[in-house]
Amino acid sequence: MAGVSVSALAKYKLVFLGDQSVGKTSIITRFMYDKFDNTYQATIGIDFLSKTMYLEDRTIRLQLWDTAGQERFRSLIPSYIRDSSVAVIVYDVASRQTFLNTIKWIEEVRSERGNDVILVLVGNKTDLLDKR
Repeated sequence: MAGVSVSALAKYKLVFLGDQSVGKTSIITRFMYDKFDNTYQATIGIDFLSKTMYLEDRTIRLQLWDTAGQERFRSLIPSYIRDSSVAVIVYDVASRQTFLNTIKWIEEVRSERGNDVILVLVGNKTDLLDKR
């Protein structure tokens, strides 16, 4: 195998955060399977999915961590943020409170990761703009 370099697949952990029912799971489901499920089912604790992406110059593996937005699961979240590369903070454009609450999600990420993380703010449910 001389001259053949086998590099480990670069892995990136993305943690999805936000209030209950803002659409974190729906975003992940769309990205993973290009599907949308109209029925709402609360995430219990944490769900984990993995997707290999074939880019022009390299192949990477994304680890998607879908967190529960319910208050009773809040204590679990810091440990999932701890070693994440990206924090995706989701709010519902039809709910002002979920947007205002992104501040505390951002603070939570900053307290665990400092500036050593990419923060992405996502306004979801843009099909409900009339309710904005």
